[in-house]
Amino acid sequence: MTSTPAAPDPFELAVFDCDGVLVDSEVISVRVDQRVLADLGWELEIEEIVRRFVGRSEANFISTIEQHLGIELAEGWDSTYQQWYHEAFERDLTAVDGVEEALEGLRLPHCVASSGSHAKMQRTLGKTGLLHRFAGRIFSATEVANGKPAPDLFLHAAGTLGTVPGRCAVVEDSAYGVQAARAAGMHVFAYAGGVTPAEWLAGPGTTVFHDMRRLPELIAAGRPR
Repeated sequence: MTSTPAAPDPFELAVFDCDGVLVDSEVISVRVDQRVLADLGWELEIEEIVRRFVGRSEANFISTIEQHLGIELAEGWDSTYQQWYHEAFERDLTAVDGVEEALEGLRLPHCVASSGSHAKMQRTLGKTGLLHRFAGRIFSATEVANGKPAPDLFLHAAGTLGTVPGRCAVVEDSAYGVQAARAAGMHVFAYAGGVTPAEWLAGPGTTVFHDMRRLPELIAAGRPR
């Protein structure tokens, strides 16, 4: 008698990162980051900025600058720089290509869990017309003790929404975010259509993909065996 292969485990919640997954902000941010760092006296190539900072919190960005330059940034140090980000986002920010189709085709509850602040997500999701899709289900690293690559944020989102980690599908685009999802015991759908190379995202418990429109079918197929 031939046995029937077990069906893939179904997911019950999709947890989206924001920057680079919902809003196409990473390419804008890293270019402004490069200007900011240079102005502070730290010259870095774009690839190194992606490697060091993409997926991490603003607090990590600040502490890394202070440690590297051996300085303590004063209150309001970034007041001028915030205008640089604001102008670039107002001019260039769009939703990630295909993400609206992906959200339309998704057949399970979904939320946002991002290293960005609530204020930043309200601004970027609002500008791209995506905010209404996640109302009441937006989580920030400011709510937990440790940001990505620690699993705290993803576990916080899952716990708040009453879903066990193993039934969560995380959609990420950064190496630190992928590490956080793996540490949380969640399967990762790693979007390689942004600034992070696919090889930095690949690994156990991870499905790497390049076209956001494919996400619903990938999640519907369940956890790969």
